[in-house]
Amino acid sequence: MLFWGSSLWLERSSVLILAQVSFWELVLKAGPLSMTVMVLLVLVSLLSWTIILAKWSLFRTARTNNQKFLRAFRKADGLQAVALVVEQFPLAPLVSVFEFGYEEVDRQMKRNGTVGNKPAIERALQLGASEELTKLERNMNWLATAASVSPFIGLFGTVWGIIDSFSALGLAGSASLRAVAPGISEALIATALGLGAAIPAAIFYNHYSHIVREIASRMEDFSIEFINMTERESGE
Repeated sequence: MLFWGSSLWLERSSVLILAQVSFWELVLKAGPLSMTVMVLLVLVSLLSWTIILAKWSLFRTARTNNQKFLRAFRKADGLQAVALVVEQFPLAPLVSVFEFGYEEVDRQMKRNGTVGNKPAIERALQLGASEELTKLERNMNWLATAASVSPFIGLFGTVWGIIDSFSALGLAGSASLRAVAPGISEALIATALGLGAAIPAAIFYNHYSHIVREIASRMEDFSIEFINMTERESGE
């Protein structure tokens, strides 16, 4: 009972003390290292959100334009008819795949008068898909890094803040909760900032990775359709 009463008193006392100290007061009173950690985590979070919002717009536009281009491709009479309308879909990743394949087909037609090297066309389509996937995945590694590293940076700031707080407590020779609670609270802010930077980065990295895999699968299917249309035109 004595232990329970003491724990309850400590909990109520810490709440009362923290209620008297605002969040910004704790941040502004942070030491140089703790402040550096907090600023670093805020910058990581801002950069992550910039990438998240930019990728959101990019993937939405890419998927919409892919669908429109795919409908136009399937309605077209041939590769040349598709080549005349690709400029209407400049933001569709499938357009780049088509252009790589069409250039190879056009090269073979001009040289041999027929399409006789199917593996070369397949390689050209793969190069187009690889180039577009590289563009789509750009800066995604930053989200993965932020998701994995931010919690540890926050934990480092927290541990350092707690060490600093107890060191100051030992020098002051005071053992009251009022003396140590603000320092510990200041240290825990770093953990909160670390999690605040890591959680959105991890969620959107996984979500965007799924979208990239989906677009890659769509490119593979489109490559098959492109080969089929090429073979129909060449009479094979």
